[in-house]
Amino acid sequence: MSEAKTMAKDAGFSARGTAMRIIPCLDIKGGRVVKGVRFENLVDSGEPAELSARYEAEGADEIALLDISATLEERKTALGAVASVRQAVSIPISVGGGIKSVEDAERLLNAGADRVSINSAAVRNPQLISELAERFGVQCVIVAIDAKRLAEGLAWEVMIDAGSSPTGMDAVDWARRCASLGAGEILLTSIDRDGTGLGYDIDLVSAIAAAARIPVIASGGATKPQHFLEGVRAGASAVLGAGAFHRRELAIADLKHYLSKHEVEVRL
Repeated sequence: MSEAKTMAKDAGFSARGTAMRIIPCLDIKGGRVVKGVRFENLVDSGEPAELSARYEAEGADEIALLDISATLEERKTALGAVASVRQAVSIPISVGGGIKSVEDAERLLNAGADRVSINSAAVRNPQLISELAERFGVQCVIVAIDAKRLAEGLAWEVMIDAGSSPTGMDAVDWARRCASLGAGEILLTSIDRDGTGLGYDIDLVSAIAAAARIPVIASGGATKPQHFLEGVRAGASAVLGAGAFHRRELAIADLKHYLSKHEVEVRL
């Protein structure tokens, strides 16, 4: 068994646990955490290891690291960020951005990631989902879907390349296919809601959760406790936040107590 596969197995992580997971997301560019609105106008939000340590102390269940640049230098930066965050925290780390092969995933797992997330590469090469699941186990494979609502009703298009390239693919159909190919979980981001503070696209979360029948991480737009609760009630198995956590507008411990009071099982 490879070192990466052993690490993944030993992580003891299951996306199918009953407790709702709260996941801070750290978008990494140039070794720093950044945050924007609808994937644009990025501003610096801090150092990855420092933020991750703070979030673990507040009660985060997992850290999501997304390397949002695709150059070779950024790949090297991502490896360094993963290693530094791994030293700073003991909770699971999922890492996405620029993973195009089993070897890319293995390097990140060896650097300290517990799970990997693929997005554009999965659209271009769906078989990669199966290859990763076969090599590392489905529990280690997340497929990230960036979805943009179409004008005509309840329909969303899959976008790739950090939201810049339309694919013509229906997001619900794609989620269903990802599950059949071996994805263990879907990281679902509404491009329309990202960074807006308007809450998750609940229709989108509900549609994807019903179609995929695997755990779904809701992402994009949540800044208030009720937004996260709405994501849970829409069918999400985990809820992700970024800007509100970075800016200290919402503490993870406070969010967990709020969810618990509304009969959502969380790890306190």
